[in-house]
Amino acid sequence: MEANLVALLKSIPWFIELGQHQLETLASLAHERYLAPGEVLFQEGDQPDFLYLVLDGRASVEISVPGHGSVRILQAEPLDILGWSVLTPVVRQRTTTVRALTPMRLLALEGKALQQQCEMDPHLGYVITRRLANVVASQLLVTRLHLMEILMNSSREAVG
Repeated sequence: MEANLVALLKSIPWFIELGQHQLETLASLAHERYLAPGEVLFQEGDQPDFLYLVLDGRASVEISVPGHGSVRILQAEPLDILGWSVLTPVVRQRTTTVRALTPMRLLALEGKALQQQCEMDPHLGYVITRRLANVVASQLLVTRLHLMEILMNSSREAVG
């Protein structure tokens, strides 16, 4: 099974800069996970455990906004990363809820073990960190735009 995971990792652009040994290391930390439509991958407040890469399907990434309930801030598509906070030293719980919109296939990487490998292998750590920085920056921008939209709609409702 691990050989199949190595082949899968080789096919993902996210890991193109990694060597065979690094791909084998990642494969040893990984497994595939499947979700049915409506199934929750994790919820806001859960303890982080895995980093997920969407292989197939789509998911709704939601946050709880006081006075507005659950708000979708992102629609995750193939090759999107979910659960990146598992690799941050400060975040101790999930900050979003992820719900499958369609049947999904994900690659799950064990967070603590991945973090340890990144510390032991600086090149691996650099590649993963650089990729995550892009994910975090784009998700923050999308979240900011959604929250601005919510605030604008709320002020219109208060006036109108």
